[in-house]
Amino acid sequence: MPAPDSPVVLPEWISPGNTHPNSRYQDPIWSVAPLIDNPSTSLGKIHWRNCPEPLRDEVKLVAWTMINGQRRPTYLQTRGVQARARTSAPHMRASCWEWMRLARWLHKRHITSLGACTEAEWRAYAGERLVQVSRDSAAILCTRLTDLWAFDQLSARPSGISRPPWETEGVDDFLPAADSTGQGENATEPLDPLVLGPLLTWAIRVVDDFADDILAAWTERCRLANQAATNTATPQTLAALEQWLLPLAQGGGPLPASPVGNTFRVARSYVAALTGASVPQTARFIQRHDLHQVAAKQPGPCPLDVPVTGRINGRPWREHLDFNEAEELTRHLSTAAAIICLYLTGMRPQEVQGLRSGCCPEPEPTADGTRGRHLIRSHHYKNVTDDDGNHISAGEVRRVPWVAITPVVHAIRVLERMVPPGELLLSAAHHGTCGKQGALKKETLTKRIESFVDWANHEAELHGLPDQTIPEDPHGPIRLGRFRRTLAWHIARRPGGLIALAIQYGHMRTVLDARTSSAYGSRGRRGIHAILDVETALAAADTAARLRDRAAAGEKISGPAARRALTAAAHAPRFEGRLVPRTFARKASAFLARDGIVLYDNPDAFLICAFKHDNALCKPEEGATAPRQYDCRPGCGNTVRTDTHARLLRERADELDQLAAHAPGPIGKRLHVNADRLRATADTHDATAHPAEALT
Repeated sequence: MPAPDSPVVLPEWISPGNTHPNSRYQDPIWSVAPLIDNPSTSLGKIHWRNCPEPLRDEVKLVAWTMINGQRRPTYLQTRGVQARARTSAPHMRASCWEWMRLARWLHKRHITSLGACTEAEWRAYAGERLVQVSRDSAAILCTRLTDLWAFDQLSARPSGISRPPWETEGVDDFLPAADSTGQGENATEPLDPLVLGPLLTWAIRVVDDFADDILAAWTERCRLANQAATNTATPQTLAALEQWLLPLAQGGGPLPASPVGNTFRVARSYVAALTGASVPQTARFIQRHDLHQVAAKQPGPCPLDVPVTGRINGRPWREHLDFNEAEELTRHLSTAAAIICLYLTGMRPQEVQGLRSGCCPEPEPTADGTRGRHLIRSHHYKNVTDDDGNHISAGEVRRVPWVAITPVVHAIRVLERMVPPGELLLSAAHHGTCGKQGALKKETLTKRIESFVDWANHEAELHGLPDQTIPEDPHGPIRLGRFRRTLAWHIARRPGGLIALAIQYGHMRTVLDARTSSAYGSRGRRGIHAILDVETALAAADTAARLRDRAAAGEKISGPAARRALTAAAHAPRFEGRLVPRTFARKASAFLARDGIVLYDNPDAFLICAFKHDNALCKPEEGATAPRQYDCRPGCGNTVRTDTHARLLRERADELDQLAAHAPGPIGKRLHVNADRLRATADTHDATAHPAEALT
């Protein structure tokens, strides 16, 4: 039994580097921070005031047993491969919340002991509680409620709570019916291309073009603020205030001002730093001459003495950097770098939040003088356990590093300039949330991305760039988890690219498909490959469906792989909707491994690729299950075209001729040549195409 002053978390469960204070058993609030080493995880607490007093001691003891104990091996053997002897601190806290909810329900029915919770109470509670949530959430709640019974058996003083009936009868009958909302399935929608295109454009622009200006402005702002704080009041500084501010105020000119609520006030620290006065002396001077009223009517800028080097369309993006906007711009800079890392690496949000300065060193030169790829050494956290099956909050270093493409390297270098060596790149303490520990959390980053979108849209309007505004995403807020799904979507669906960095998508596919050499596919955690396989399989199924529909509509088909493509289309699955069950990832991998009968649409080459590895002229990596669609070459034995492709070829040729009429001579000539080549390809299709019946 724990004593009143016993620690909530026993020492053997606290890692050596964890310095979070430990609560005592008698405390009304328990911190689970001693169990948390993941920088992206919030440091949660358990508030015992939410548990009815008659049941509090019993629930508290079970909670303490869960925090410091382990599920029995015999219990785990019947729970499947996902069962763990010890779960994470957030899961433990969530279990305690659910137990307190049950305790409040029992208390309303005048039940004052867990031992009085019989099968009848379990059934009644399940009938009320589980219908309020989705089927998958209800299954999780059943597991948490079962843990109350399981850990009560392990406690030093069991309450005798009865075994939940779903443990003996099976859980299915207690769960609500499955619906079509996608709960518990891979229903995360990729970001709309019309959203991601300008979002990525602005993120890269801020990192590549504006970072030097923003960091210089922040350094200068900090210097001025520190100087103002250390200045001392003298008659000379009072004279300086009079000589600078009074003529401006008396002449009706703008005063250097900072926004405060819905109005403006004189920027005291900025004025104090420039005049040498102390902040209190400046405040008294402003009050004596009622200068806040003048500033409210005529607010002026607070320019910083730093050069503006960034450009938009060849013009400076600012006339000057302002004292008041330096902090906001710095926040947008770190957000832009986070967006790039979230989207162009394939990492889970937790992995990006766990990156540290120095994670992406410069590659060593090879024997021939060239440099290899930049590699990111990072931690991953999902499903990381020790040899006994206990959750490890600190995660572990990935055995296979991530490959960083150029925009990601630039983003990491910018973040490294913003934090000390070895610190988290998205450290909360160094990115404007003083007193916070670990990395910026998901909720904070989501809000900052929303703020970044608003700022970018204002900048687009300011600079006359209406085509670079970021529209509202039709599927909701831009949450962190959507970036990873979107990367897979664009690799699978935009091989030539309709947004920035199209070629990089192709290179990313090449890197991510190198499974044999990296041995990544042989590991239990398939990560980004599973998402990529799912999205690619969906795209291939859509391509097959379109080919079936066009053939059924009477379109003719040409190409050396036409017959093979029609056979593949006839046997490919058709997907209705976008819901992807958890079991689909392995099916998708098996589907893509069928060499020669998987169809890939390539809208930029105006063809379908019936990918057969040995026929491919794009030279895919050994073991690759998809072509290098950004390197599609004429004469490939995997080519398939329909009448629709021929029509699109001619339409594109007409567009090139129109462009050529308004282009300089040499460029116009090349455009005409390309147009003629496209028409010749369409003519070849017309001459060699056959209806589907003739090919099957």
